Amino acid sequence: MSTDEGAFEGRWTAADTVAGFLSTLSIFASALALAYRPVRIVPFAVVLALIASRMSARNSRIAGYAVAFAVVCWTVGMTIAVVTENPLY
Repeated sequence: MSTDEGAFEGRWTAADTVAGFLSTLSIFASALALAYRPVRIVPFAVVLALIASRMSARNSRIAGYAVAFAVVCWTVGMTIAVVTENPLY
């Protein structure tokens, strides 16, 4: 048994709950960046996801998904903004 398996035993802590909310907020902010100024919003979303990944080992998977989703939304949002000639920031 590795030490990581024992980290998930026991009760949920407040840090686990806050990390889940931060990851969810990061995903929401990344989706918002598709339609409105990706240069302003996506760095904020990435920082939230990175904070959430370090805050709780239990919710590190959803935080990883949030980072990956932010990268995809950054790329797609920048493409949409350039093609439609909307402001980037």
